[in-house]
Amino acid sequence: MSAIRSANDEFEKHGTGRSAKRKAAWDRYIASVRYSLYVITHPFDGFWDLVHEKRGTLAAAHTFLFLFLLTRVLKLMLTSFQFISAPVQYINVFEEMASLALPFIILCLANWAMTTLFDGKGRFRDIYMAMCYALVPYILIQLPLILVSNMLTAEEGSFYSVLLSVSLVWCAFLVFVGLMEVHDYGPGKTIVFLIVTVVGACVIIFLMLTFFSLLSDALAYFISMYREIVFRLN
Repeated sequence: MSAIRSANDEFEKHGTGRSAKRKAAWDRYIASVRYSLYVITHPFDGFWDLVHEKRGTLAAAHTFLFLFLLTRVLKLMLTSFQFISAPVQYINVFEEMASLALPFIILCLANWAMTTLFDGKGRFRDIYMAMCYALVPYILIQLPLILVSNMLTAEEGSFYSVLLSVSLVWCAFLVFVGLMEVHDYGPGKTIVFLIVTVVGACVIIFLMLTFFSLLSDALAYFISMYREIVFRLN
C-alpha cells in the first residue's frame, strides 16, 4: 500500500509541476502581449527592454503577425466599398496572407543577413520580434476602422484616411526605432541599413524566383523525357 501511495504522490507532484509550468508560461505570454502597449507608446525604452530584458516572447510575436494578416484580409473583405474596392469573390484568404507573410519574413532575414556583416547586435529572433511588435498600431487602428467604415459617408472619408495614415506612419516609426534599438545603431546607420535591407530582400526574392523557375524547367524537361521514353517503348 505504501508503494501505491508513494506512486500516487509522485504522480500528483509531477501533475502539479506541469500545471504550474503551463500557468507560468501562460502568464508570461499574457504579460508579453500587454507589454506591446508600452512598446508602442514608449518605443525607445520598450524595444530595448523587449530584447535585452526579455520582456517579449515569440508566442506574442506570432500572435501579432497573425492578427496583422487577419486584419488585412478582413479589411479587403469587409471594408465599405466607398473606401476600398477589392474583388471579394476572387480573394483567396491563404494567398493574401502568404503574400504579406513571406515578404515580411524575407525582410527580417535580409536585415539579419546584412547587419550581421556590419556589427549588428540583433539576432534573427530579436529582429522578428521587434518587427512583429511594430505591427500593433496597424491592428489596433485598422481593425476597428473596418466596422467604422460601414458607418461613415463618403464626405466623412477624410477621418478614415487620416487614421489609416496614422497607423502606417506609426508602424514605420516603430520599425525604425525597433531595429535601431535591436542593433544598437544610430539613426543615420539605421536609415542606411533599412535601405540595404529592402535591396537585400529584392535580391533574395529574385534568387528565389530564379531558383523555382529553373526547378520548374528541370521538372518539365524530365517529365517530357519520361513521356517520350514511355511512348517509344509502347
